[in-house]
Amino acid sequence: MSEYIEVTGKVIAVLPGTMFRVELPNKHVVLAHISGKLRKNFIKLMVGDTVKMEMSPQDLQKARITFRMKNVDVQRNAPIHSFGPRRNSRNGKNSTQ
Repeated sequence: MSEYIEVTGKVIAVLPGTMFRVELPNKHVVLAHISGKLRKNFIKLMVGDTVKMEMSPQDLQKARITFRMKNVDVQRNAPIHSFGPRRNSRNGKNSTQ
């Protein structure tokens, strides 16, 4: 029987290998990795994101990120919609032609 402690935190550092430093509300910093569902669905995490995590009672230094909360105050530099024809950079024509 596996029981987890569910906590929320704020990402303070992005590390290589899909690892993150996350600060809990009580100022405790843990090392966290993303779950398979987030990896499968290409969910991007940035510094400042609020995340929901699962922690094991045996090891309170590590966690698994299971959900990224909607953050209004975090600026993302990605376009909202990326629809439209793709341009070939060599000749300026649509790649579908």
